[in-house]
Amino acid sequence: MTGAQTITACSIAGSDSGGGAGIQADLKTFTALEVYGLTVVTAVTAQNTREVRGVWMLPADAVRTQIEAVVDGFSIGAWKTGMLGNTSNIRAVAEALPDGAVLVIDPVMVSTSGHRLLDGDAVADLVEQLIPRADIVTPNLPEAEVLGRMRVATLDDMTEAGRRILDLGARAVVVKGGHLAGDAAVDIFIDRDGVVPLSGRRYPYSVHGSGCCFSAALAAYLARGMAARPAFAAAREFIDTAIREAAGGPGPLRIVNPGGTNLRRR
Repeated sequence: MTGAQTITACSIAGSDSGGGAGIQADLKTFTALEVYGLTVVTAVTAQNTREVRGVWMLPADAVRTQIEAVVDGFSIGAWKTGMLGNTSNIRAVAEALPDGAVLVIDPVMVSTSGHRLLDGDAVADLVEQLIPRADIVTPNLPEAEVLGRMRVATLDDMTEAGRRILDLGARAVVVKGGHLAGDAAVDIFIDRDGVVPLSGRRYPYSVHGSGCCFSAALAAYLARGMAARPAFAAAREFIDTAIREAAGGPGPLRIVNPGGTNLRRR
């Protein structure tokens, strides 16, 4: 492609017809953070901000060929996976993803409305084939319970689950505390150097796509050259603004460019 200095990131995820999550939300996030967004579509969904009405998985060959095409055409600064759906697609991603790829995994398993988005028998493949290659894994509490094989009901539980996921081979884990009760929303970053909790306001309404946008922001900041810890802080600030500026729920986030300060931070 033209423009040797173009910063790129690629989202491997499902399409959201409502535009609030999945590929569409990731592209909006990349654009807001001045990163050129590439996509690998794993599924087509019929959904809005309240419900998922249908899911149609793409064949593994289509997923693999999309990855090969963007790899051949672009220098990709970071990758983000969202909805992968099944074992076949997880294996296709693992086979086609370049060695040494900077990778953020949002281990999407169930939609906010309760629709299952990852086959139960695919969790083992996610754990064995992709998580060991991840720079950052970003589970919410239900996902942290599955990956950490434990109940998560407190901040201490979040830290322990994060450590267990770290032991699966990831370089860092962010356990998102949005499902935890309390006045504050606490996310916890865990790597082999320690634990960093960040607390923010809990807003009195639900939003659609916050997990997708957060992990896409992480990928964008990593693509821009940030290390994992400052990328976590910047992505946390980005998603907090998007939730605060949202119209109220259930509804889409308001994804906005955070300005030069965040984009220059290293």
